[in-house]
Amino acid sequence: MDSTTPHPPIVSREEWLGKRKELLAAEKELTKHLDHVNAQRRRLPMVELDKPYEFAGPNGKVSLLDLFDGKRQLIVYHFMFDPDWEKGCPGCTGLVNGMGDLSQLQERNTNLVLISRAPFPKLQKYKQEQGWNRPWVSSYGSRFNYDFNVTLDNSIVSLQYNYRPKEELEARKETEPYFTQGESHGLSVFFRLDDRVYHTYSTYARGCEGLTDLYSLLDRTPYGRQEDFEDSPTGWPQKPTYGG
Repeated sequence: MDSTTPHPPIVSREEWLGKRKELLAAEKELTKHLDHVNAQRRRLPMVELDKPYEFAGPNGKVSLLDLFDGKRQLIVYHFMFDPDWEKGCPGCTGLVNGMGDLSQLQERNTNLVLISRAPFPKLQKYKQEQGWNRPWVSSYGSRFNYDFNVTLDNSIVSLQYNYRPKEELEARKETEPYFTQGESHGLSVFFRLDDRVYHTYSTYARGCEGLTDLYSLLDRTPYGRQEDFEDSPTGWPQKPTYGG
């Protein structure tokens, strides 16, 4: 490296400190805004699911309710893996590799599962190759991926991705052809009341960036982080009993 290498301006410690404090003020405003958006997300209504989705897992067929594993909340990462592929999407692979210790999700009454459309044996093989222990099931043969707009096929379900309708997606086809046909990724959140399952939230495209740690994932759920600083919507506790 030499003096011609691009680099930030070189200033005195005093000038650096002044600039850093300016940035700190902006960072604090961003944190407040994120807290506000997270509160809005916790207040989203939810929709009951009436389709009996079925998935293939290591112990045979399971339902969406089974994937909660007795927990109140379920986070699903829609991992791109077409049935004809031999390997999973590199971007999705990188996201799962970036996931840290998520054991505290269980302590906060939340389960996380990967779901892909490829047949289960392909998922199991790829999972072993990657050395993962995340729960991963196959939606092959069901409408789950289509209904949650992560497998795009207008002959099966009306084209929609990232809340953009068919007309808008087709108008952008020249620059974004991958959003009109085939596999896409996303993250969805579900909530359980007794044996009834509700859809509370889904995000797609860049909305999935950074969703690899405990707090960013919990921020997508109705119960949030379950910490004292969060305001809680009327109707459920600010800090739910983690096991209840």
